[in-house]
Amino acid sequence: MNKSINKFPAVLVLADGTVFKGTSIGKIGTTTGEICFNTGMTGYQEVFTDPSYYGQILVETNVHVGNYGIHAEEAESGEIKIAGLVCKQFENNYSRKLASSSVQEYFALNNIVGISDVDTREIVRHIRDKGAMNAIISSEEKSVEELLNELNQVPSMEGLELSSVVSTPNTYYMGNKDATKKVAVMDFGVKRNILQNLVDRDCYLAVFNCHATFEEMMKFNPDGFMLSNGPGDPATLTYAVDTVNKIIESGKPTFGICLGHQLIAKVNGISTFKMHNGHRGLNHPVKNLITGLCEITSQNHGFSINADDVKKSDKVEITHVNLNDNTIEGIRLKNKKVFSVQYHPEAAPGPHDSRYLFDDFIKLMN
Repeated sequence: MNKSINKFPAVLVLADGTVFKGTSIGKIGTTTGEICFNTGMTGYQEVFTDPSYYGQILVETNVHVGNYGIHAEEAESGEIKIAGLVCKQFENNYSRKLASSSVQEYFALNNIVGISDVDTREIVRHIRDKGAMNAIISSEEKSVEELLNELNQVPSMEGLELSSVVSTPNTYYMGNKDATKKVAVMDFGVKRNILQNLVDRDCYLAVFNCHATFEEMMKFNPDGFMLSNGPGDPATLTYAVDTVNKIIESGKPTFGICLGHQLIAKVNGISTFKMHNGHRGLNHPVKNLITGLCEITSQNHGFSINADDVKKSDKVEITHVNLNDNTIEGIRLKNKKVFSVQYHPEAAPGPHDSRYLFDDFIKLMN
């Protein structure tokens, strides 16, 4: 499909005052958020709709964005979750037969502001050196000084509780009611493919709001619990710590992913910290210390658990480590049927090396 779009000047301003000038994409307007970068070569729609990106301005390192359009079935949630997009070359034309719209139409429909025609290599190197920071994109007639003043009012991602914003307001169910296993999911910002991986393994799911109580979830009589991924600072989820502790003490098999992994760590006295710029991409090498095998993983997180705390713990053992920076990527409890990983084993998008973890969860429930 060939369409042209009207382009207007746009500007990206970082919190340290660095300015990049480019061309508008999406809706004409202004947006703010923490700037981060994803190194994946494909899967932009899944990334745009991943709730873990809520409140973040995304830099796509792949040169082309939009060249295969938008396909409704590839969304990981009901709407776009990123706060804005930064890219090098924004393609309004697409040729994939399955696509139903262009990314430009998708962004305009979802009120997403973005900027293209900037040097994303330079931006990524800047973030990599200086660390994650807040940023503002504008295609409106505003001076850099005005934008910096506006940016100064934006809170840091450190200390933000965002799961309450993206979690389901009401409990919903997924899968076959007569399935072999029943799983209660705490939705801190869950991706659809995490749920689908459980359904595909003959599980019937009840997906609960992140503020749901243990007692409320137990009425579903689950065989196990899934603690999902989600956005924001895990240190702020004090309301969920007591619930997760009750889940663990119940003895029910429990699988945590990303934010869920961090909550399991917190319940066991392990602290979390904000990373310099986080892990976001489809090619992070992780070693499974139990099997000795390595896997290429899909990741999206800006916080991590404290390695020293894990090593001192008599309750937790390390199961996975990142081969790039030795951060902790997986843990399991020594005396409970509880395990978790920092990365995304559903890998939507990404390689499927880690989907065995869903099989491990099923085995625990058996």
